[in-house]
Amino acid sequence: MGQQEECSSLSAEPISRQSLPDISQPITTNEHEHLTVGSPPSGWSFYLVLAAIVTTLGSSLPVGYNIGVINTPAANIQRFCNSSFLSRYGVQLDEASMNILWSSVVAIFIVGGCTGSILGSVLADKLGRKKATILTNLLSIAGAALFCTCRAANSVEMLVLGRLLVGLSGGLTTSIVPMYLTELSPAGLTGTMGAACPVGVNVGVLVGQVMGLDFLLGGVNDWPYLLSAFVVLVIICLPILFILPESPKYLYVVKKRENEALNELHRLRGVSPSALVEDVESLKEEGRAGSGGWGMCRALRSPRLRLPLMLVCALQAGQQTSGINAVFYYSQTIFENAGATARVAAYATVACGAVNVCTALGLARVLPTAGRRPLLLASTAAAAVLLTALAASIAAMNYVWWMSYVCMSAVVAYVFVYGLGLGPIPYFIASEIFEVAPRGAGMAWGSLANWGGNFLVGMCFPSLRAAIGPACFLIFAGTTAALFCFVKLYFPETRGKSPTQVTELCARGLASRPLLGLPVDQA
Repeated sequence: MGQQEECSSLSAEPISRQSLPDISQPITTNEHEHLTVGSPPSGWSFYLVLAAIVTTLGSSLPVGYNIGVINTPAANIQRFCNSSFLSRYGVQLDEASMNILWSSVVAIFIVGGCTGSILGSVLADKLGRKKATILTNLLSIAGAALFCTCRAANSVEMLVLGRLLVGLSGGLTTSIVPMYLTELSPAGLTGTMGAACPVGVNVGVLVGQVMGLDFLLGGVNDWPYLLSAFVVLVIICLPILFILPESPKYLYVVKKRENEALNELHRLRGVSPSALVEDVESLKEEGRAGSGGWGMCRALRSPRLRLPLMLVCALQAGQQTSGINAVFYYSQTIFENAGATARVAAYATVACGAVNVCTALGLARVLPTAGRRPLLLASTAAAAVLLTALAASIAAMNYVWWMSYVCMSAVVAYVFVYGLGLGPIPYFIASEIFEVAPRGAGMAWGSLANWGGNFLVGMCFPSLRAAIGPACFLIFAGTTAALFCFVKLYFPETRGKSPTQVTELCARGLASRPLLGLPVDQA
């Protein structure tokens, strides 16, 4: 009890820099062993767990929710749009005009995501990781308010603006939240904390699909409430964000506020100052690597960051061009062709979403001990094979009766292997590749590549499906196979390495030999 009271009082009061290990002097092995006695072996603390829960439920889940929810009420929303244009402008929308309007409603979300990704680098460095995350929640609330009131106001414009705002929030979230969580976590938990964001997105997609079922909020008149239901979690989580610590690495490296960084680190870890040696060493290493002024353009021009940027953008874009959204889109048709009713097919599609979530949750437990490289290689290779099998089985479905079951198996297996690496790892890998100073720019480029890939697939898939049918999945298989080759050649294992070490391995661009583990002067 006495130790608990002592930790509580220390956490509640600011501490001076002198009470922590001297950050200006190197720490010997014996000193390190002596000072880390008593630190929690798991690395988890109250604020770390709270940060993971609050950002997952209040920031990441709404992103997935807004991705997964829009298809179910499409017909009802289109009727509202037609009625609104007729009553306000005296215009009856024909099929072509309605398709253009609906494409705008869907695509404006991705435009907002791309814009948010670009702004993420600036806001993360100007406002800080925590305040930028708070801003994403405020944008989500504003978007939900527009969804909830647009029908009463008879305004399609409010609907489109709401989609833009939640897309902007989504782009900021995928750019900032994984970075914030990995910077809060100790070295052994960066993978688990980084996976929290993709887990939240996957759960959000699933929740959006479930809430759209007809016995919940899938009724004809319920679509405004369906689109805005995520706001309940955002409102609950927003006040808690204000009490979370700011990223100590951001304060120390970017803002050069060393005392404040150490105080936040002490509050975050919840242990005695003498147990913070490893974290202080990490701050020192990141601080020596450089500080602020890393905009997206400077990162793009830096030869040292060329390969890290290529890796992050290839993984983020490849996550989308692997065709995950197209597979989910096609899944209901596949299940119906296998003999399921429309309702059962809808439930089966939801079950695929549940498989995706369960896999991501399982991966979060595996990441602390598993390497990122083997998981990515296994996931991309298996996904390419299964996409090829899916294309072949869909083409043969009308000729061989049992091919429907091959299709269903391929869909479920693809969702499973996607969740093993290709789904969650790209979201946070930039935090393990980039040092603190250019990390915001690296995360922003990665997030932009992700949303750009999403936009590309969304725009091209309907045309490809109409033109070449199931062969479109061979294109997804090809891009995924190309990603496998790139990862195999150039992606170094990041587990157990600091971002500075990883950057050094990749510092010569495509001339680097990161798999050999050679420093720059020997690569």
